[in-house]
Amino acid sequence: MTTYLIDASPYIFRAHFSMPSSLVDPEGGPAGATYGFASFLLKLFAQEKPSHLAVAFDGSLTTSFRNQLYPDYKAKREAPPKELVSQLKSCRQMAECLGMATFIDDSYEADDLIGTLSTLVSGIGQKSVIVTPDKDLAQLVSADVTLLDFAKELRYSSSEVDEKFGVRPKQITDLLALAGDAVDNIPGVRGIGNKTAVALLQAFGNLETLYERLDEVDGLPIRGASSVRAKLESGREMAFLSKELATIYSQIPLDVTFEDLAYRGADRECVEALFQELGFEQILNRITIWQ
Repeated sequence: MTTYLIDASPYIFRAHFSMPSSLVDPEGGPAGATYGFASFLLKLFAQEKPSHLAVAFDGSLTTSFRNQLYPDYKAKREAPPKELVSQLKSCRQMAECLGMATFIDDSYEADDLIGTLSTLVSGIGQKSVIVTPDKDLAQLVSADVTLLDFAKELRYSSSEVDEKFGVRPKQITDLLALAGDAVDNIPGVRGIGNKTAVALLQAFGNLETLYERLDEVDGLPIRGASSVRAKLESGREMAFLSKELATIYSQIPLDVTFEDLAYRGADRECVEALFQELGFEQILNRITIWQ
């Protein structure tokens, strides 16, 4: 059995910005994000036919426990449109009415929830597929875990992660520690770009070994090796902080078992009430499995 772990936020955002603003509920409120997210879930289910799945939501789109470590984490992100924020509750209700287990936490991010659920699934010898376009989640890819970028129809095993990023899944956090991540405002080491970071990790394996053997950087066949060493020396503290920020926390104390992730079918009464409230009656015929 394979469990599908869905990162909700990217698909809600994609739906909001791709659906016409004229798509509103009977009260005139915005409904495009919810409609597009529902369409995505139904298409995913029809194509993949999962026996087990979970949908992870962000309790906050701009903050998490990581802000306690680094107050500027995600600080450069624009505030999400209020028209999108107003639909987050209905997006979660949609997933629940469709019979999917949902998870949300005000402190931990959806990535951490997915990491914890992936650990649960792998711990009993089952495989999982993480559905997301977010490269940060590639760090979870293993023999038991693959990543699916559903919109682009791309699947990543460990070898595909290595081919795409130049590093193995377990090195993704080291890559972000060195090169940073502008999207999440993870600083990295000032002056170290992605290409140099990949070369360093190919030579030393991980951040800890790199700093243990920093004297050897001068001998690497990379441009400006001596200046790279100086940048690493001055950026040591920020590098290790950045790795901590980039690392997905996979040990949230969730009260959940593998059986809780079993797909239970759509709840007809719940779906019909929600769809009527939102004005989505025409999409009902796309639901093929009911409780």
